[in-house]
Amino acid sequence: MQYRNLGRAGVKVSTLCLGAMTFGEANEKSFMHQVGCDTATAHALCDAFLAAGGNFIDVADVYGEDGLSERVLGDWLARDGHRDQVVLATKFRFRMDPSPNGIGASRYRIVRAVEESLRRLQTDRIDLYQVHMQDLDVAEDELLRALDDLVRAGKVLYIGCSNYAAYRLVESVYTSQLQNLETFATLQAQYSLVVRDLEREHVPACLRHGLGILPWSPLASGFLSGKYKASEAPPPGSRLDKRKKSLELYDRPHNWLILQEVEAIATELGTSTAAVALAWLVQKPAVTSVIFGARNLAQLQANLQAAALVLPADAMARLDAVSALDLGYPYDFIARTQKRW
Repeated sequence: MQYRNLGRAGVKVSTLCLGAMTFGEANEKSFMHQVGCDTATAHALCDAFLAAGGNFIDVADVYGEDGLSERVLGDWLARDGHRDQVVLATKFRFRMDPSPNGIGASRYRIVRAVEESLRRLQTDRIDLYQVHMQDLDVAEDELLRALDDLVRAGKVLYIGCSNYAAYRLVESVYTSQLQNLETFATLQAQYSLVVRDLEREHVPACLRHGLGILPWSPLASGFLSGKYKASEAPPPGSRLDKRKKSLELYDRPHNWLILQEVEAIATELGTSTAAVALAWLVQKPAVTSVIFGARNLAQLQANLQAAALVLPADAMARLDAVSALDLGYPYDFIARTQKRW
């Protein structure tokens, strides 16, 4: 396992991050109902990830009914000294209760949300606390001041954001600088071989301002795992079998060509398809750590192959070419003029 700075922060994290969204399978209200795992399996995944050198785990209050995934992870963190062996990240923003202030990123909501996450996670601090999506109803300086207070109180060590528009991300950075507030260290965002939109604005912004990118859904809901075929129905019980609307998002000729190239490179290198897709992201500019999920140990081991995989330059070039992003205006105009992107 390799380690990198968590964006602009000094702490080191593994280049693969275990996503805990699948932790806990309670009932139909669970965020990952029918595609999650039980508590025993979740704890086994954490043990195996730690044994492989992984030290970065990401969760969110909204994963599972009443913070189920945080509670499952908290039970694991509370035993055998695990809390001090990992860099712990969680998120807030989406609805946790039906009250008017049960959703959002106001100061009122944040001071309540952090206490609830600390309780569920059975810890005295959150290493990386992230706003799960920008809130159009809350001024960025209110959000940043509240998060800055949490850092000063020692309840949070670093702050990050997720699912931010590029303009809002840059606005946040400058607001922090102008008001001497804590600055986001990371951006968590969707990024994969079949979803490269981040490269238009977010990647250049993160490179300029020192934010580390934490890609989520790096396998495109499992599409890039190698278990799906263009002319066949999804395997019974698989994530895209249970969530056919997600499959419709990826069931396009261009994406099947990308998957075909990933599989070819995996065969050439003697590794898993998932490992190739993850390793491509690990080697992209501004990426700090790639967040992957797993429902069982077999999936975890297939993904962990990416930890030691360095894709040759020609493999990176092939993957870049087959998954090339349609930049659109004005990015394509700029690219033709200055040979960027």
